[in-house]
Amino acid sequence: MSTSKRSKPAAAPAVHDDYEAVSHAPVVLDIEGLTLNDDDRRRLAHPLTGGLILFARNWASRSQLTALCAEIKAIRPDVLICVDHEGGRVQRFKTDGFTHVPEMRSLGEMWMNDGKGGEGTGALRATDAATACGYVLASELRSCGVDLTFTPVLDLDWGESGVIGDRAFHGDPRVVTVLAKSVMHGLLLGGMANCGKHFPGHGFVKADSHVDVPIDKRSLKAILADDAKPYEWMSTSLTSVMPAHVIYPKVDSLPAGFSPRWLQDILRGQMGFTGAIFSDDLSMEGASVAGNHTQGAVAALNAGCDMVLLCNQSLKGGQAVDELLDGLANALARGEWELSPDSEARRLDLLPQTAPFPWDELMHLPQYQQALAKLPR
Repeated sequence: MSTSKRSKPAAAPAVHDDYEAVSHAPVVLDIEGLTLNDDDRRRLAHPLTGGLILFARNWASRSQLTALCAEIKAIRPDVLICVDHEGGRVQRFKTDGFTHVPEMRSLGEMWMNDGKGGEGTGALRATDAATACGYVLASELRSCGVDLTFTPVLDLDWGESGVIGDRAFHGDPRVVTVLAKSVMHGLLLGGMANCGKHFPGHGFVKADSHVDVPIDKRSLKAILADDAKPYEWMSTSLTSVMPAHVIYPKVDSLPAGFSPRWLQDILRGQMGFTGAIFSDDLSMEGASVAGNHTQGAVAALNAGCDMVLLCNQSLKGGQAVDELLDGLANALARGEWELSPDSEARRLDLLPQTAPFPWDELMHLPQYQQALAKLPR
């Protein structure tokens, strides 16, 4: 939830063939290459497109990335340009001056290491370093035109999940909460919102939801007591959340991202979260239980997601992207889901509200140089 009253950029006019301007642009799609092609431009202009996620294949240099983001915004000033750029092994841009931020586990290790400074000094150094990580991530991305990175990871490190692993801060939800909040503070200092993932927790199961359908057989009480605690404790400071493609059968037969029980009853109702909810990638195997991409998107939106991601489907012509956009439009016409002005307001609230520093100016800022010095080594 954003606690400040921020003005929202006006959305671009959205009129598409046989239906009127819409008040909700839920689709986050991707593009194939380093520049936009005609299909990309057409899809960006579609009224149901509200975001674009970038990958390493869309990166060659800072100048190229900056030009790409500027062209995207020229077509749709309101589109939310996103990336998975957490630090560690999940960092899309690593060259041409971008700082390689260390994995989040290093912050948890710093927390536990007091050295010779006395009890608790490790924790204090770790929170300062976490704020520095968030600031460096946000300020460098924003200087090139990126609006949001999907971080921090709030999953607990149970020592079982390879896909989460060192992306997690720690196995203790209290440590995770404080370090994640410190990263979020750094993001805020850089003018960027945040996204906690993967609700209510992906760290307990071994299976990777990219290629499998993970099942966590624990009780609701057990999950809420550990993995979901960071979401409860940060419900007023998280600006967005991404649920896991994990099934928790003692709570619901559907993965969390398609479950009204998880999203509406627990996350919003019980925990009081009022920010935006992104689905995880609909092309992942963990989403396959919801049907094809359009069926998954409809299920996610009806469950309580504000936006739905479809990743890596723009390749080789992007037929799947067009099928999703057309499929959602047709499903809307049939009354299978409804436009949500509240969802649109939450999407727009994630857009940065301040101008970024140009890269050359950023490099000379004392606060940026200080943040670099505070990063874990």
